[in-house]
Amino acid sequence: MSSRLEQLIEEMCPDGVEYYTLSEITVKTYSGATPLAGNSKYYEGGSIPWLRTQEVLFNEITSVSQFVTEDALIETAVKWVPENCIIVAISGATAGRSAINKIPLTTNQHCLCFEINPQKADYRYVFHYIWSKYEDLKALGRGARGDLNSSLIKGIKIPIPPLPIQREIVRILDNFTELTAELTAELTAELTARKKQYEHYRDELLTFGDDVPYVELNEVAEYSKLRISNEEIQADNYVGVDNLLSEKLGKSESNFVPESGNSTKFLESDILIGNIRPYLKKIWFSDTVGGTNGDVLVVQATNTKVEPKYLFHVLASESFFQYNIQNSRGAKMPRGSKEAIMKYRFQLPSTDIQMKVVNTLDNFEKLVADITTGIPAEISARQIQYNYYRDKLLTFTEVLE
Repeated sequence: MSSRLEQLIEEMCPDGVEYYTLSEITVKTYSGATPLAGNSKYYEGGSIPWLRTQEVLFNEITSVSQFVTEDALIETAVKWVPENCIIVAISGATAGRSAINKIPLTTNQHCLCFEINPQKADYRYVFHYIWSKYEDLKALGRGARGDLNSSLIKGIKIPIPPLPIQREIVRILDNFTELTAELTAELTAELTARKKQYEHYRDELLTFGDDVPYVELNEVAEYSKLRISNEEIQADNYVGVDNLLSEKLGKSESNFVPESGNSTKFLESDILIGNIRPYLKKIWFSDTVGGTNGDVLVVQATNTKVEPKYLFHVLASESFFQYNIQNSRGAKMPRGSKEAIMKYRFQLPSTDIQMKVVNTLDNFEKLVADITTGIPAEISARQIQYNYYRDKLLTFTEVLE
């Protein structure tokens, strides 16, 4: 706590502060609506910002992705919300999250907006307090969509110290969030640069002179023909397309495991490739025995001339994924062509050179992995630190009448 804040508290409210419900410090509450879906006159050519709950992310909203027309304002329950309101999502995946709109906009019916009385409270102070109650609010959600009762939101009790104290708290917390945002941007840029560097080196190391022969994938590998009983499969060794991670980040534990029948079997050192929407670049080098389904291709090395890990790096290259994307079929849900994949051509040097390539890339990959793990951990640590100081700054003794 800053000395300035301590001084203000000592001078203005040494014995505590009064608590008010959110509705008691609100000038007006706004709820939104969704114009009839499919009615083009409410959407096509629209220029009125229309906020949806998925865009409520503890953020300042300066732009939106959806717009509606004047007809929506005239003929439906869509209404303008003035800038600098506190917006709380009350349904869906973001239920309980809050934001501040820095532009006038409209919202769907799953957003509740509060115009704060500036004589009673600083809207940014209220925003930080509502943000601090996110976990509590989320826990109160009901139904499949986690719906929150609007009366519950309006009834949140908020400590309201004198305005100079609120503004000093806002200054401290805004500075903290700004520093955290800057750090996040810097670390994310660093990670992106390292990944690009890694991809560059992989492509360089997989490129050889004319003396190194080309082979088609079908000459050194095949798709798995093995089957495994689903009784042998668990969450950690079942791989569906949903738990393969995009951008070549491996896999996560599966949320689904088939309980009966058989699955395609994969072995240690097999290569699993997501075959739906190949532009997502899902690939994993297996370190165990397990099972998968028809949406995942299991590539097994069949020739001693190719090292399985070298083959993985070939199939994880940008060159392969661009080839796979170009040969995919379907518009809405494109799939890779199994036949075309097996015709993919790449250079195959001696096994000694293959292992040198593998060792070099594995070492580089470890550095990138360390950064990939470290950056979210650092960001998380900053968020935990912010949460601690925010909760400390927003905690006051309540003056009881």
